[in-house]
Amino acid sequence: MTLAPETTDLKVQLQLDDSWFTVCDLNVLLPGRGVAALLPDGRQVALFRDRAGRLYAIDNRDPFGGAAVLSRGLTGSFQGRPFVASPLLKQRFDLETGECLDDETVRITTYEVRAA
Repeated sequence: MTLAPETTDLKVQLQLDDSWFTVCDLNVLLPGRGVAALLPDGRQVALFRDRAGRLYAIDNRDPFGGAAVLSRGLTGSFQGRPFVASPLLKQRFDLETGECLDDETVRITTYEVRAA
């Protein structure tokens, strides 16, 4: 089955401090695939869109390996919690809370995200 490209004028925005920062066009985010974006302060964010259209934004840096690779991880769900698995050592990070599902002492930054 071939899907037609989505056309929309909506932008993906992150809440940074007291304002919304436009990151990319919504149609850049394909369900189940991540995209990395550079923030104004030099950090990287990993953006995800699930098959239901929900958006997630987390720090792109894998805290275990130190590389900015989480945007290339595999997405899934565990007990109803959406996650991304790092492509390095396969630790799973909750896309809503940033909690590592394999080591509860580790957490990554999450961002409020919207399409506007």
